[in-house]
Order: sequence, then C-alpha cells, then structure tokens
Amino acid sequence: MGRVVTLVSAALTASALLANVVSASCENGTIPMQLRLAYAGSTGMVVSWNTYSHLPHPAVHYGRDPKHLNRIASSNVSVTYPTSTTYNNHVSIADLEPDTLYYYQPYCSNSSVPYTFKTSRPAGDKTPYSIAVAIDMGLMGPQGLTTRVGAGAANPLGPHDNNTLQSLQAQGAGTDFLWHPGDIAYADYWLKEEIQGFLPNTTIKDGAKVYESLLNQYYDELSVISARKPYMVGPGNHEANCDNGGTTDKAHNITYDVSICMPGQTNFTGFRNHFRMPSAQSGGLENFWYSFDHGMVHYVTLDTETDLGHGFISPDEPGGPEGEDSGPFAVRNAQLNWLKKDLASVDRKKTPWVIVAGHRPWYVSASNESSTICEDCREVFEPLFLEYNVDLVLSGHTHFYERNAPIANFNIDPKELNDPSAPWYITNGAAGHYDGLDSLVRPLQNYDRYATDSVYGWSKLTFHNCSHLTHEFVASANGTILDTATLFKDRKC
Repeated sequence: MGRVVTLVSAALTASALLANVVSASCENGTIPMQLRLAYAGSTGMVVSWNTYSHLPHPAVHYGRDPKHLNRIASSNVSVTYPTSTTYNNHVSIADLEPDTLYYYQPYCSNSSVPYTFKTSRPAGDKTPYSIAVAIDMGLMGPQGLTTRVGAGAANPLGPHDNNTLQSLQAQGAGTDFLWHPGDIAYADYWLKEEIQGFLPNTTIKDGAKVYESLLNQYYDELSVISARKPYMVGPGNHEANCDNGGTTDKAHNITYDVSICMPGQTNFTGFRNHFRMPSAQSGGLENFWYSFDHGMVHYVTLDTETDLGHGFISPDEPGGPEGEDSGPFAVRNAQLNWLKKDLASVDRKKTPWVIVAGHRPWYVSASNESSTICEDCREVFEPLFLEYNVDLVLSGHTHFYERNAPIANFNIDPKELNDPSAPWYITNGAAGHYDGLDSLVRPLQNYDRYATDSVYGWSKLTFHNCSHLTHEFVASANGTILDTATLFKDRKC
C-alpha cells in the first residue's frame, strides 16, 4: 500500500510566512504551471501545481480582494516519482467561506493577474446549477486528437471542429466544476502513436520521456479550466498502464507488453502524485474513492480498477484481466464498506440527489468482454445503489455515448424517467483522444434510449431543484446539444 501524504496547511499572515517558510528566491524552476483545483469540503480548496524544482514549502497567497491577497497557506508537500520531469505541489486552504469567490496566486507565479476560485455550495443550498462531466479525455492538439491520425487510427477532427477542451471552455463556462472519472491524457499511447507513424520513433528506453512530455502537455492545456474551476478526478485503466495492453509493431513482428513500462508510469503513480481529492474529508482513500456535497447533490467517485471487494480480482490488479500489476490499495472490502457507510450517511433533506461515477460501465451496448463490461462491478456496487436509492450512475471506458433507461438487475424500470426507483445509467466516454471513438455493438441493448458512436462530446448536468435533473450530451465540434433528457423524482422541495 502506498504512503499517503498528509497535507499540512495553515493560513498565516504574509509576514509570518515570509519569516518562517519562504526564503528562496524565485527562479525558472519554481515558476508554477499546470494549476489545478479540487474541493476540500464546503469550506476548503486544494490548490495544486507543478514545478521543475522541488519546493521546500509550497505556498499560496489568497484573499477576497484581487489587489489584496492578505492571507497565505503553505504545506510541505512537493512530491515526484521515477521518470517524472516535474514536482507536484499541493496546498490545502481551510476555513474559507462557502460559495464565495476568492483570488489566489501560487508563490513565484509569473502571472500579473490573480487566478480565481469559488468554494463549494453548502449542502442544502437549493440554488440551481450545472456541472460538466468528461470521461476518456486525452491530449488535444498536434500530438493528440487533431485533424490527422496515424495508420490504423480513426475519427480525426474536422478542419473547423472544436475539440472537447475548447468546447468545455466555451459551452461549459456556466458550469461549477469539471468531473473526470478516469482515463486522463492517454500519454500511455506513446508507443502506439509511434508505431502508427503519428509521432517520431524513439527507443523503448526513451519512452518515459515521451510519456512525460505528452502528460505535461495535457495538464498544461487543461490549466485554462482547472486553474479556475475544481477538476475532480477518478481512476481509469489508463492511469495504471503505460502502454495500451498489447501494442504490436507488425513491421518488426514485435508485440510489447507491460514489461516495457517504467516504474513511474505504472500502478497509478502519476495519478496518485498529481492530484489530491477530498478523501480525508469523506473517509475515502486518496484519489481512488471519495465523496463530497455541493448544493443539493451528494457526489461519489468510485474505483472500478482495483479494490472491488467480495473477493473479486479487479481489472488492474495482479491476476486481473488487464494483465497489469496495480494495487490493491486497501484491505479487503474497504471500498465497499466505505461506500455503504457513505451512502447510509447522506441527508436526503439537504442533498436529495445522489450521483455516482466510476470509470467502467456494466449496462452498455459493447462487446461482452471483461475488459469492456465490468460485470464484477455490477455485482459489487449495484445492490448498494438500489438499497440507497442512487439517482444517476455515470461511466465511460467505452468511447461512445449511450443514455439508458433506469435499470435494476437488468430490468428496465417501468416508470422510465418519471419517478423511477432504479438508478439512471449514462455512459459517455466520447470526450476524445488520439485513437478516436469505439463502435457500438448492434443491435443495441433493449434498455438503450439514445446512442451515438460518431461524435466527440461531454455531459452537462443541470440540477433545477430537488425533483428535476437534466442531462445534455454536448457535441464538442460546435456546441450542439445532440441529446437531452430530464429525470423527475417525486420529492417535495
């Protein structure tokens, strides 16, 4: 089990911090990049960023006035891993006002204008709001999803298409945060992209450098969003591997496997170092499983990759179907026991909506393989979803969009979206990455209500009140809403 680093943070006066913490001058290696935010309860925010140099005491200036950042929080968390070219710095700011705009600057920032964040809406706040959900989202641009592909790849962008990051910046401007439950950046595709002639060839030894370069490009791109809105993430299979399972170089008759992977690219190493999700506040585990309240919603992020419980060997664990060597990260049934306790503790008067996200789907029109459809996940999680009346379950992994009816044990709820008792299932792994989209398996499942495998896009969830929730599938290319549906729950607001 990996060491969990506890954030050490305190709000201090500027003079106290300068006297006790910050003494080094700002140099190129200390300039912040890849800024990202994460909720830490309704009165907290984690500010994270990367630097080329180790920071003994990462610090953040912040305040309510952009011209008067009169408070400072610091930590001793500046961590890296084998093969990484940067350090990940994390500072937790506590005792903030909920639903409040703050201005902030990491120490040594070269930006002349402070960044902003807004703290979480307090549980029980009935104000309507929207969030963005993007799953299976990789690097965009010349070395990622762009208007061309390599041999064997598919679905390039059209010459005038926006990619999903651009769409999230524009159409997602009115959303409170971005939720990304797994498969982040797809830097592990480096070898496949080289074999297909999309990237220049390197040696296997230099693969780690290519991996880190692609990863850093992705986080640099994303910072236009993640520096201003919380970026809440969960684990996917591409956080565990450094190569897409069994890449074959037909020209040289070589099939590679995970034995080529560098230590820093396996076992969720980058994922564990790069993020700090609110597991401490919710009793969860690192970035793997956690929950948080935001307004009238209780959000739950699950780990479908490891630690399933009930004796199941998870996809990324030793002996699992993916062939990786990742986890487990806790004692047996730890995630399952946590989920039961978490769902049982939800105050539905304050947070009537309960939304769960996990990377792998089980109700989906895809090939019936363990690497695609996670039947073990269904057997472990579905009984608790039914027992505690989970409203919506989001997943990705399959690179298309499919909205299903509410389902319980493969049975369609006869009420459909009109006050069902079963959870509503939506799979949207169409955010996009270099290798394109997957094909739906037809005929579609009988519980399917809308599906497309030809469009990149993301999900927008709007919570109108305690009884009405709308899901929209937004086409990234032009912002068109291709599918919309509203779930009604017969609750008194």
